[in-house]
Amino acid sequence: MNLPGITVTYLAADTITAHRLVVFNPDSERKVNLAIDGGHLIIGVTTLLDTETNYPVDVVRSGFVDVVYGGDVKVGDPLTADDSGAAIPAKAGDFIVGYAEESGAEGDIGSVWITPGQVAAGASAETP
Repeated sequence: MNLPGITVTYLAADTITAHRLVVFNPDSERKVNLAIDGGHLIIGVTTLLDTETNYPVDVVRSGFVDVVYGGDVKVGDPLTADDSGAAIPAKAGDFIVGYAEESGAEGDIGSVWITPGQVAAGASAETP
């Protein structure tokens, strides 16, 4: 499902491929980096175009959007980033981009409902 809401244009602080999770760049409010783990606030998902360093990149910040899965995902899983910016199930303490709208496997393009947050420390992030 792809029903994007708000899309914001930033500058890519590094090369960012399509349908990947991103975080704010710590040195510039107008730049984003590829998310490489669940250690920082994940702000959204890039659109369907790859972007080179210092070029504009569109980031979907709300709604339902396509995302590359980096592992096995079940519908309802809270999703964080792997080291390539792909979406994987979150663990306790991870920042999340939102929740999986459909199940899939590594390399699939699935759908995420963008609702940034953080899984509580000590909580189970698994879908019942």
